[in-house]
Amino acid sequence: MKLHVLISEFCAGNPTKNIKWKNQSKRKYCSNHFCFVLFFPVVLFFMLLCFNHLFFENIKGHVYFHGKSTGSVTYFPGKLNETEDSCLGRYIYIHDLPKIFNEDVIKDCQLITRSTDKYSMCNSLENSGLGPGIEALNASDLWKNSWFSTNQFMLEVIFHNRMKKYDCLTDDSTLASAVFVPYYAGLDLRRYLWGFNTSMRDVSGIDLVAWLARKPEWKRNSGMDHFLISGRIARDFRRKSNRKSDWGSNFRLLPESENITMLTIETGYSKNDVAVPYPTYFHPVNDFQVHQWQEFLRKQNRPYLFSFAGARRSKQKGSIRAEIIDQCQASNKLCNFMDCSLFNQCDDPVNLMSLFRSSVFCLQPPGDSLTRRSTFDSILSGCIPVFFHPGSAYTQYVWHLPKDHNRYSVFISSKDLRVGKVTINQTLLQVSKDEQLAMREEVIKLIPRIVYGDPRSRLETIDDAFDLAINGILKRIKNLTKN
Repeated sequence: MKLHVLISEFCAGNPTKNIKWKNQSKRKYCSNHFCFVLFFPVVLFFMLLCFNHLFFENIKGHVYFHGKSTGSVTYFPGKLNETEDSCLGRYIYIHDLPKIFNEDVIKDCQLITRSTDKYSMCNSLENSGLGPGIEALNASDLWKNSWFSTNQFMLEVIFHNRMKKYDCLTDDSTLASAVFVPYYAGLDLRRYLWGFNTSMRDVSGIDLVAWLARKPEWKRNSGMDHFLISGRIARDFRRKSNRKSDWGSNFRLLPESENITMLTIETGYSKNDVAVPYPTYFHPVNDFQVHQWQEFLRKQNRPYLFSFAGARRSKQKGSIRAEIIDQCQASNKLCNFMDCSLFNQCDDPVNLMSLFRSSVFCLQPPGDSLTRRSTFDSILSGCIPVFFHPGSAYTQYVWHLPKDHNRYSVFISSKDLRVGKVTINQTLLQVSKDEQLAMREEVIKLIPRIVYGDPRSRLETIDDAFDLAINGILKRIKNLTKN
């Protein structure tokens, strides 16, 4: 018998107008109320049971959501309806790698510290990889908890810590649009770059791709949806011979590794390497700190036309640094030069940032490689970068810097400079004051795009360097795997 019929028959009875049956009528009226109270919860229970069955019947897996506004973690046992799923197409799965590929690499931090390092890498691991805090920047208490002596090689640790708080993580890899491999490739290589044979430099990468190849996540797309981050330049992982004297490892030349996209501070010729900004000293904890820093820079007095922080590199073939330094020193006080060959001169973030904040233009010639961290320090200071090679920025950071490089920078041909066809003074003096202001404003607007927010906090509305890298990697992998 159906439930509603059973209830009807059990509670049957109509009110009577007969005075004789007045009391009996009241009893029937009360009986009706009793039936309602008794059976309403039963009906509600069956309704909820049916709803639960319809809603969760086809659900599999578990999804973790991190609300960007609060930073809190919500655990939801399943996949939301696609029309309501803000993470659709953005889910990322993180491989749970054996500790030898990440945690053990930094556990004994002295092994990643070179004898020539001015500071121990153990200090650089403080504050989730941001390094020791900087107490003073002669600015404001607004930013005193957001400036750190950050080592560029710690990008792997910083990025991994940011990934742990990514909005759309999932522990069901079948839902993932991308798979992150938290391998500290650069830090691992740093342990064996000097004084070790090629086998020691290569073994970790070989073991990693062997581990990945056994996983179902890899087999799904042959690793084409996998990505990792490196705080070293791409060239360091592309050693072509087994001679001990040759630099780096062969990690990126392994057949399996070639399918993985590597985010790196400088790309080479490979189509599977994508450049992301070097980490700077500024790691804001909220949007307000970013906006206030931008306003602070707009009001800065800049007495120097241009500046340069670096050393001559006389042993480096083709270097134009000596010419740049000579022109700077002969500029009749238009240029401010910081000699990085002197102990600790350029290792002090306060000194370096003060130099750039006092200058309209900042010279960025190639260093050990085409790119320099100094490029991003100058942008962070509101200083217009001056490049001498397209590979120093224009062909590198395509997800983070504008395609129209004339909006935010000046280019001087290194060849023309070397043969005396142009001089730095003449080129920069030709830029009008209005053009300077417009370019500086573009540079200041770029700041949110080139900083990595503090992994322990969360920016509300700003997309920083990490966010743009994730957006880029998701689009890239979608294109790679759509066929």
